Amino acid sequence: MKTEVPQNVKYFIGALFSDRKLLEQALLLCTTKIGKIDEHSEAFPFKDTDYYNSEMGTPIYRLFFSFESLMSPGELAKLKILCNEIEGQLLQDGSRKVNLDIGYLDFHKMILASAKYNGQKIYLDLGIYADPTLIFEKGKFHPTENTFPDFKSGQYDEVFLGFRNTYKAQLKA
Repeated sequence: MKTEVPQNVKYFIGALFSDRKLLEQALLLCTTKIGKIDEHSEAFPFKDTDYYNSEMGTPIYRLFFSFESLMSPGELAKLKILCNEIEGQLLQDGSRKVNLDIGYLDFHKMILASAKYNGQKIYLDLGIYADPTLIFEKGKFHPTENTFPDFKSGQYDEVFLGFRNTYKAQLKA
């Protein structure tokens, strides 16, 4: 059976940060290495877990930004490795103050990249997994069973709806 080339998707990063200057450096590096940023969200307080507090300090915020160029979903593993390298360049005393969670969305779903295995995650390549996080049905995003608490809360849904609308417009253009 003949395989099909998948439709390009909209990549974004959900950056956790406790140091705004390092976040700005991360944004510059992402722009240089991945492409132009076309949209970004407000900075949301990140309080749903204290998992990162000991490494990053507090307060921690999450900011989402998306990339203008649409790319193949097959690039996810390579882009996660690149984000990990950027995080490594910005370490402060051996600790991350910026955590770059890259993912993509298409019409039906939002996927995050992960270096950690869990039952719902699908292995891609290079030690990276695809983590199905949100499913789009009946006009809104729905979390999957194992979705992170901050994504489950729905507080980011408007951001992803905006990214999805931009994605739709880009495909029409």
